[in-house]
Amino acid sequence: MTFSRIAGTGSYLPPKILTNDDLSKIVDTSDEWIRERSGIRERHVVVAGETTSTLAVAAAQRALAAAGVNASEIELLIVGTTTPDLIFPSTACLVQNLLGANGCAAFDVNAACSGFIYALSIADQFIRSGTVKTALVIGAETLTRMTDWTDRATCVLFGDGAGAVVLKADAEAGILSTHLHADGAYRHLLHNPVGVSVGFKENEKNAGVRVMMAGSETFKVAVKTLDSVVTETLNANALDRSAIDWLIPHQANLRIIEATARRLSMPMEKVIVTVDRHGNTSSASVPMALDEGVRSGKIKRGELLLMEAFGGGFTWGSALIRF
Repeated sequence: MTFSRIAGTGSYLPPKILTNDDLSKIVDTSDEWIRERSGIRERHVVVAGETTSTLAVAAAQRALAAAGVNASEIELLIVGTTTPDLIFPSTACLVQNLLGANGCAAFDVNAACSGFIYALSIADQFIRSGTVKTALVIGAETLTRMTDWTDRATCVLFGDGAGAVVLKADAEAGILSTHLHADGAYRHLLHNPVGVSVGFKENEKNAGVRVMMAGSETFKVAVKTLDSVVTETLNANALDRSAIDWLIPHQANLRIIEATARRLSMPMEKVIVTVDRHGNTSSASVPMALDEGVRSGKIKRGELLLMEAFGGGFTWGSALIRF
């Protein structure tokens, strides 16, 4: 039987940093207010010349180097993103060309903050079916390009970045299972109100390219659904929560991360937390946190990892991985 294993990880953050103190000069907020509600102290922000694809390429190159894989070996390239460079071609096609991986299948997945988990699950199915042997999966975002810097409830939350993994076919199980869900009935709680089909109504009040979120309601649904998908994942693999070595959560809010850790009875020392340093980077946050754990030496080969994410849609999902 064929499985997919993570052969290498990589991540990239744009150099420009925007601290909470910097934001307090732009909008009515403070470092204390932001930290208390989100755990965030700074975020990275793209500047002119930087796009989702350029961040993705930088993360991908590091993952390929870690895996010892050449770009020409990639047979499938998937980018999870909700902030593509262009409407079309896909960011994956742009990344493919910049890497020199021309010819392989390449496409984007938009599941908001769950985008990387969705993309990872798709790539895993391709490898399990025997269709491909090597896949590159990326989560990349430039959320600050659609941030309303006058809205203190949302502008303090988001940042830019990219994370990537190289998957290779293996006889030994790596990705044990993935679990994906969505419920469009909650779309009004977290969304961007403009688009190609409904129109770009930038001159209408509250209708520009911006993130709109009902924070407290979103928080409640996120905690509930993540709790459910964690239980689903453990039950599907006949595992007790004590079997998990590391929790690698979506880095949206420290309080949500802590709530999930409590559900698993995991000490925070076994949870990879990076939200304080880059805020909510949507689909990029899970692979960036994974790369942080690997490169810091915390995560070691053979350990059991639980990744989970929740995002606009609503979408949510998990992946159980033997690293």
